[in-house]
Amino acid sequence: MPLADPRSTAAHSTAAHYTADYLRLKGLAEKGNANAQHSLGFMHFNGQGIEQSYALALHWYGLAAAQGLEHAQYNLGVMCQKGQGVPQDFAQAAHWYQQAAEQGYAAAQYNLGWLYAKGQGLAQDSGLAMLWFSRAAEQGDAGAQNNLGMMYDNGKGVPQDFVQAINWYRKAAEQGYARAQFNLGLRYDNGQGVRQDRQQATAWMRKAAEQGYAPAQFNLALRYENGDVLPQDSRQAISWYRRAAEQGHASSQFNLGLIYDNGQGVPCDKQAALEWYVKAAGLGHAAAQHNLGLHHEHGAHDYAQAQAFYRQAAEQGFPAAQYQLGLLHEHGQGMPADAQEAIFWYRKAADQGHVRAQFDLGLRYEHGQGVPQDLSVALEWYRRAAEQDYAPAQYMQGVLHDRDDGPAPDSQQACACYCRAAAQGHSLAQFALGLRHDNGQDVPQDYAAAWDWYALAARQGHARAQMNLGLMAASGQGGPLDLQQAYIWLSMAAAAGVAGAEKSLRQTAARMRETDLARVCEQLAAIAG
Repeated sequence: MPLADPRSTAAHSTAAHYTADYLRLKGLAEKGNANAQHSLGFMHFNGQGIEQSYALALHWYGLAAAQGLEHAQYNLGVMCQKGQGVPQDFAQAAHWYQQAAEQGYAAAQYNLGWLYAKGQGLAQDSGLAMLWFSRAAEQGDAGAQNNLGMMYDNGKGVPQDFVQAINWYRKAAEQGYARAQFNLGLRYDNGQGVRQDRQQATAWMRKAAEQGYAPAQFNLALRYENGDVLPQDSRQAISWYRRAAEQGHASSQFNLGLIYDNGQGVPCDKQAALEWYVKAAGLGHAAAQHNLGLHHEHGAHDYAQAQAFYRQAAEQGFPAAQYQLGLLHEHGQGMPADAQEAIFWYRKAADQGHVRAQFDLGLRYEHGQGVPQDLSVALEWYRRAAEQDYAPAQYMQGVLHDRDDGPAPDSQQACACYCRAAAQGHSLAQFALGLRHDNGQDVPQDYAAAWDWYALAARQGHARAQMNLGLMAASGQGGPLDLQQAYIWLSMAAAAGVAGAEKSLRQTAARMRETDLARVCEQLAAIAG
């Protein structure tokens, strides 16, 4: 959580009343009255009844500050910090803030603490930041109270103390300070320093959101969108996202893009989705840049633009974009094909846990595509993807363990890998388990189990499973003898070109009654139609 920004509002304690008052103040100021000098500077700074002039504001503030008037010292600090009428100079700003802060001026104490926290104009010093925030906070300055809360929250300048953080957040929040209300809401959300109470969290989020604080508006929108604490309400979610998005909140802009892209609570509107993605991407939102890449690649078929957006997100470390960029390099879309560059981006994504990148690297190391063939490295990448429950990787991990010439032959481990993949519906793994039960390899021979695994794979179109299931149905092995079912499965295997299927089909037909054969042929014709 960033500290609140330094104050930039000019302090003014004496009311000024345009031209007549200006003449009176000018006379007093020229006689050395510090308050009049400060008020005159204020009028020139704001163009209040006279011409706006930073140079004259600096002149009069400077005279008042030299006499020790804390308001003027503070305002000079603001002008130096913001570069108003003078080159931006944080060191000079710190000098004037220090003068005012030591006189107990809370706004100056706050800004001096901020400069120490950020290391601007003086050496970064969390302890001194803490000191000056504390002095301002003790005078009731809500921004300083919030920043003290964050320092206790993050353990900066003090030992981390969530209870103390909550105390300071609450002091600021009860004064209506939106950032503190948001921070207090977060702590009630996660139960740090206070008993978890998500209803209370939502109440504080709403207070901050209603004051226009974009992160709170975003948080409230998420709750409405997901039905989290609040009733699910897409219209309310969109309303709060939009309020934050219109303030330049990139994640809200991105989420609005998703909502319009998927038609969640509103009619699907691809153009509106693109407009929000573009806004978020322009603010550096990596997921929005990635989605624009997907649009240009698969929608507009503009690979050069897709590559540009993927690269923006990839260079921020967004793994999905890194993977997509790798694919473009591999296939030479929008750029010359470059296997080495593809591998570079696949590895970037894989190292962050991108499961498809991990699997694809496994394939490349297994077959020596773009990298030296190395079955041990292939197995490691398959293992990483398999641990994320990616069924194709679990199957390939099994295949490598099954190889006698593999990096780690282990038939039992292979069987366990096949089981995990098969349970997720992977047809190759289901067929492999069917074979194992059929032949009694690493498991007791069990024709009924073989039948079941073959059937699962066969229904997904696995041709050899269809062949084996047909043979088992023709012989009554593992299940009831059923020549009609046998004929159906063998026909599918024959159509896929499985060796021996055509011969087995003719042998099965020869064993069938003509009426049964005609009925089965009608069924197959209906399936084909």
